[in-house]
Order: sequence, then structure tokens, then C-alpha cells
Amino acid sequence: MEADKITAFAEELFSAERNRKAVPPLSERDPSLTVDDAYQIQLVNIKRVVAMGHVISGKKIGLTSPGIQKQLGVNEPDYGHLFAAMDCKDGRINTAALLQPKIEGEIAFVLKEDLSGGKVTREDVLAATDYAVAAFEIVDSRVANWKIKLVDTVADNASSGRYVLGSVKLGIGDVELPEVTMKLYKNGNLAGEGTGKAVLGDPAVSVAWLANRLWGYGVTLKAGEVVLSGAFSAAPEAAKGDTFTAEFSSFGTVKAEFI
Repeated sequence: MEADKITAFAEELFSAERNRKAVPPLSERDPSLTVDDAYQIQLVNIKRVVAMGHVISGKKIGLTSPGIQKQLGVNEPDYGHLFAAMDCKDGRINTAALLQPKIEGEIAFVLKEDLSGGKVTREDVLAATDYAVAAFEIVDSRVANWKIKLVDTVADNASSGRYVLGSVKLGIGDVELPEVTMKLYKNGNLAGEGTGKAVLGDPAVSVAWLANRLWGYGVTLKAGEVVLSGAFSAAPEAAKGDTFTAEFSSFGTVKAEFI
């Protein structure tokens, strides 16, 4: 794709996030848009935000469940960047800063070593992880009405919004990640449930996939980074006044309040 079109789409998405006004799907306006084009669009905005002084705090993995992949007609996940400013340490989410948020319960890995080389295995991920915690990812699309295909969400930084980390920090060598269970409650009512098997069969496998995918772009997962490994269940919509709790086996609970 021509560089000027990459730049123009990036500018649209950048403005949409800051003006909180969604744009029509990129995929409908340019059916020739490829996944590599979309990652270039994403990277334009990542570089722009870094130049503004924001700090990359990690990465997120999306589209890890077979159902979502089938829905979007893809056979692999996608990824986006996390920034320190997205970390809602008190669990309170400023709804006014978002467009059309949804919330996902997942496991976050915090790395103590880099992951690189393009041949990262599940065992490498376990060895490189300092600890893991329960987490919420608040996804938010800058594409109108969530009418997205793979290239739309990739260009839009994988629909990244905010995240919340739980307080129970676990070494994961002895945790059977595929067997971890989660129940997600919205305003006290069960809104979703799942297990670690929903995340590419094992959340650690998901992180290995990310490390290897990034290596193809010359990017390394770095020590200290947070990696959101993928949703255990479908993501319910969130609005001002909503409260959410995700209860995980082994990892305790994580809470979020939309204000």
C-alpha cells in the first residue's frame, strides 16, 4: 500500500481515539488492505504516541478463541501495544475517555527476561515469566459499531483500550494454565465464564505465539513488560456505572468500575 494511504488511515484512527468519534471500517473503504498494511498503520500511531512521551508497558494478544477467529475468517491471533497510561491501577475506568468499551477477563504475564529469536516455546515463556496475575482488558474500537474485520482491528492497535491487573502474583511453573477457570460478573450477574483452554489451548502458548510473531517484525518482548494473553470468554459491553468482577481459580479476583 502507498505510504500516503498508510499515513492517512493512521491519522483517521489517531483522531478518532482523541475525538471519541468512530470511523467507518477501513476494510470496506479499501478491500485491498492487507494484514501487513494494517500493522504498518498500527506502527505509525505507536511511534507517534511514543514521540509524545508515552511509555510502552507491554503487548496484548487478541482473537485467541476459535469462535472469534471463525467469525472474522482468520486462523491466527493479532496483537497490539500497551502503554503505561492504559494501566488503571485503582480499577476505575474513565468511560468518557472511551468510545464503545467491552471488557475481557484474562491472565497477564509479567516478564523477567526478554523473549526473542523466533523459536520461542511454551517452556521458554514459563522460564521468562516473573509472575502472572488475573487481569481485565478493556477493549475499545475506533471503528464504528465494532464492524471490524482482521485488518480493521490490527490497524486500530488490536482494539486496545485500558487494562487492570489483579493483586495476586503467582509464579506459574506449577499452575496448570489450561485448567484455570474464570467466572465474569457484570453488576453481580454472571456474564461469562471460561478456562485457559480458550486461549490457544494454553495462555503460555499464546505468549509464545506473540513472541515469534513479533520477531518477524524485529520486535522483542522485553523484561518488565506486561503481556495480556487473551480472553477466557466473550467480552460484554461496559458503560458508565457498570462494575465487573472476574473470579479466577488460583489467581483470585480482579475488579473494574466504569465511572
